[in-house]
Amino acid sequence: MAKSLKTETYFQPYPAPDFSLASSAGGHVSLGNLKGHWAVLFLYPADNTPTCTQEACAFSEALPEFEKLGAKLYGLSKDSLKDHEKFITKYGLRMPLLSDPDTTAIAAFGSWGEKSLYGRVYMGTDRSTFIIDPQGMIRKEWRKVRIKGHIDEVLNTLKDIQTE
Repeated sequence: MAKSLKTETYFQPYPAPDFSLASSAGGHVSLGNLKGHWAVLFLYPADNTPTCTQEACAFSEALPEFEKLGAKLYGLSKDSLKDHEKFITKYGLRMPLLSDPDTTAIAAFGSWGEKSLYGRVYMGTDRSTFIIDPQGMIRKEWRKVRIKGHIDEVLNTLKDIQTE
């Protein structure tokens, strides 16, 4: 586990956007459901792609650590629940995945935008992670996430925030 990040600069909390999304665990997850709990929400471009798979598997492996901290963990992409179920089954993922096919919530989190690959410009999800506190405030965000060391950083940041 990486060292604590207490020396990191302060992040100004702001209200999480309201959302209600279908969950692979059944029913819907909304900001209202999360109130009273810590939550970590990671947004990723697509199921079954190499980097997204690596990220989802790493978060899944760390689920017990998040649970020890009393945090609910969710993945979010524009993929359908059917695609999420296949992804969960194929890789043994242990956290629920939320489906946002019209990208409304992804856009509300500021993670939907123009991307470019090999000269082709298209709209897509920026890989990002958010810690949401029990009052529904975003306490930390990561944009344009690189996977290496990211999960440890999120866990350490969550611990630090909870002990402030």
